[in-house]
Amino acid sequence: MSQEYQLQAHGEDAMVALGMRFGQVLSATAPGVTVFLQGDLGMGKTTFTRGIMRHFGHQGATKSPTYTLVEPYQFKQQKVHHFDLYRLGHPEELEYLGIRDYFDGCAINLIEWPDKGRGFLPNADVVLTIHPLERGRKLTFVAQTNMGDGVLVHLGKVKQ
Repeated sequence: MSQEYQLQAHGEDAMVALGMRFGQVLSATAPGVTVFLQGDLGMGKTTFTRGIMRHFGHQGATKSPTYTLVEPYQFKQQKVHHFDLYRLGHPEELEYLGIRDYFDGCAINLIEWPDKGRGFLPNADVVLTIHPLERGRKLTFVAQTNMGDGVLVHLGKVKQ
């Protein structure tokens, strides 16, 4: 475990394209995966998620579920849950949301601001941290489980 993979994105279109690439990997290797998305405000977590959703065929807006906490998507072959815990007051609030029901082993779970839900979230399979560069962003993927290792191995094989 603890495999690491790094990519760079130079602009919003590149971030969406990397999200689409990651979505391709997730659909091929990891139904039931949990991905923590970390980075400061404005780093592109939701933009990256938009790319994942586009891979699955979503053409509408991919909004950050800042106020609803979770935005569920049902695609033909895959469920995806996009969480944004930025405005979560206390981690216990996740119990009222029925958080355990979302982690059914079949859905892809993408969680922005996972530290806000500490103690009430399952462990991540992959942690993605987005850092600013002078021109663009650096994306660092770190596997936390065997499933996460498989995701990152496959990510390295998928052409950009």
